[in-house]
Amino acid sequence: MADPQSISPSPVSSKWSADTDGDWVLGQNPSIRQIARNAQRAAIAGCTVLISGETGTGKELWGKLIHATGSRASKPFIPVNCAALTVTLAESQLFGHERGSFTGAVGRSEGVFRAADGGTVFLDEVGEMPLELQPKLLRVLQQREVTPVGSAHPQTVDVQVIAATNRDLEADVAEGRFREDLYYRLNMVELRVPPLRSRVEDIPEFIDFFSRRFAAQYQRPRWEPDPD
Repeated sequence: MADPQSISPSPVSSKWSADTDGDWVLGQNPSIRQIARNAQRAAIAGCTVLISGETGTGKELWGKLIHATGSRASKPFIPVNCAALTVTLAESQLFGHERGSFTGAVGRSEGVFRAADGGTVFLDEVGEMPLELQPKLLRVLQQREVTPVGSAHPQTVDVQVIAATNRDLEADVAEGRFREDLYYRLNMVELRVPPLRSRVEDIPEFIDFFSRRFAAQYQRPRWEPDPD
């Protein structure tokens, strides 16, 4: 496994070590190798990234890799489940609030974007974000600032936004469920992650890797399947 900080701009390995939690990506499929190259360029540039793919294809893993490989690696990586956001509370959750700005606001809150300042905000299931919130997210991306609930003064934030979706956002734009300007602002770099069934040639590498990993973890002999 290559250390993310040591990967040179080109060529790029398709195997990255993401972080100390043991997240990584395996595979020699050409599409995965291309995704790795594009992800590395996005990490170096620090631009907004849209990661699309089916559930279970490792979209958050790619987000962590981009964060860990870029200049923001020492700063926070904060994931947000957009499907769980509600219009009434989401603005405070994302952008923070001032004390007394609404009933129950007994203290000041930074919100996700200010807490992640200097780092990365990972917007999971961004296609599920309520329409009412989408203009506010667009403003963050365009102006690089947030206005906490109860404040009249916007505050500058420096974050890289990485969004992920299992939806067809182009179709959602055409049907009016997702803002077109927000889609293009998010889609500065798009990584389309294929499911494993589209890269079956990588399965032996997965088997070998995980059999070694769990043999070491459980102190058991490594499982080696026969060709069949």
